[in-house]
Amino acid sequence: MSWQSEVDRLEKYKKMARQMGGAERVERHRKAGKLTVRERIDILADPGSFEEIGTISGSATYEGDKLASFTPSPMVMGTCNVNGRSVVVNGGDFTVRGGSGEHTFFKMMYFPAKMALEWRIPYIRLLDAVGGSVRSFEQLGATYLPFGPGLDPSPELLQIAPVVSIVLGSVAGLPAVEACLAHFNVMVKRTSQLFVAGPPVVKAALCHEVTKEELGNEKIHAHRSGVIHNVAEDEKDAFDLVRRFLSYMPANVWEVPPRIESEDAPDRRDESLLKVIPQDRRKLYDPYQILYSVLDRDSIFELTPFYGRSRITVLARINGHVVGAMIDNPNFMGGSMDIAAAEKQTHFIKLCNTFHIPIAYFADQPGFMVGPESEKQGMLRAGARAHSVICLSRVPWITFVIRRLYGVAGALHLRESGMYRRYAWPSAKWGSMHIEGGAMAAYRREIESAPDPETKRKEIEERLKAVASPFRTAHNFGVEEIIDPMNTRPLLCKFIASAQRVIKDQLGRTSGPCFLP
Repeated sequence: MSWQSEVDRLEKYKKMARQMGGAERVERHRKAGKLTVRERIDILADPGSFEEIGTISGSATYEGDKLASFTPSPMVMGTCNVNGRSVVVNGGDFTVRGGSGEHTFFKMMYFPAKMALEWRIPYIRLLDAVGGSVRSFEQLGATYLPFGPGLDPSPELLQIAPVVSIVLGSVAGLPAVEACLAHFNVMVKRTSQLFVAGPPVVKAALCHEVTKEELGNEKIHAHRSGVIHNVAEDEKDAFDLVRRFLSYMPANVWEVPPRIESEDAPDRRDESLLKVIPQDRRKLYDPYQILYSVLDRDSIFELTPFYGRSRITVLARINGHVVGAMIDNPNFMGGSMDIAAAEKQTHFIKLCNTFHIPIAYFADQPGFMVGPESEKQGMLRAGARAHSVICLSRVPWITFVIRRLYGVAGALHLRESGMYRRYAWPSAKWGSMHIEGGAMAAYRREIESAPDPETKRKEIEERLKAVASPFRTAHNFGVEEIIDPMNTRPLLCKFIASAQRVIKDQLGRTSGPCFLP
């Protein structure tokens, strides 16, 4: 006796599942400028590597032993290879009920994250779903208590393996929260939106008409809220961003970040570094030029480029080794640290600490952003968090002081424990506060009582500037070493090579700050 008839039935059901929400809904989806979930997986995955899980799950009704109707699950999931490495992938199918939940959804929703956790491999979410639907109440025959934190393995997975979320449509509710439960997330220009609840719910709750774009397009979340890290031009670009991000990541915290062979000489000395910092402290410069001159050529991948713009954060390579690099950007708020920059730095350090990626910081920090608005928004709390994360981190860390270090924000370059090195360029200046404002605060009575207060103020400032030379600090061993800027890359290459021994001893779950969104 053969089971061929059952095999034929299985293939029939698989074919029905691959039709997704039907030809009409699929065509409508494509006209909106979006790919279907199966097309997305085909582009993301290495050719022929996708192995689906739960292929024929969905809503089925039978008349006797014959299938009367079948609607596939609004979720497609499985394993595949990306850049030759195994990952778990899960995608919402907007052509089926707008990607909203039905009875199988609740059984499947945490399965892929749990699988990635147990297998210790990266997890990629392709988000295109509007979350829960009241239709599910009728299917279940009852309402249900909200659930999530007690069952969701995602927070645990964030401590173990890389997690990526791509927002590929209108995403609300639980899928919108999942966009944040990631080490790296992406939105697509013009075709993706992200919000707690969509326009109908906003209208019912607040009597306020709003479009999906006004509520949560990529400009809101990548530029203003900081919820989204990077923005893609289209869906294929989004998958390229994800592949590139994962190329810097180990499969899990028990593996070292992947090294590649570099054709960029470790002893390369770029003469432009001698001139990049202007002698006139009022003039600006291009911080990217420093990164391009020091890091491996063509290796820079910037994270969160539109948020917290006074601090630049990149994944890159030094002689083929992965490094997390930060540099202050004087072209935005003079490089001072506001709440957005503090949050961005905190997220970046936790990412590097989790996956044992050494950090190189090129410091030009004038201090925390001051003023009434900064105080109202909680600058001190954001600064305290940034301070705590650096103190608790254990990843190898090297700082190059290239211009300014002032105040508490300036102190956030220093780590007393673990593998740490610090160098200064001759262009560096530092102190507990700026001389210009500090002189008036410290010598107010002397200045105000002088016959010519303005002349007295300038006299005091010039006297203080005379002791502000970095060489005087070096005489007192207040800074370990002042270097020729052209030696920055060779010294960084040497440090990162030495750091590999420390990294191997630190593999596993970090003892430092845990990763939180």
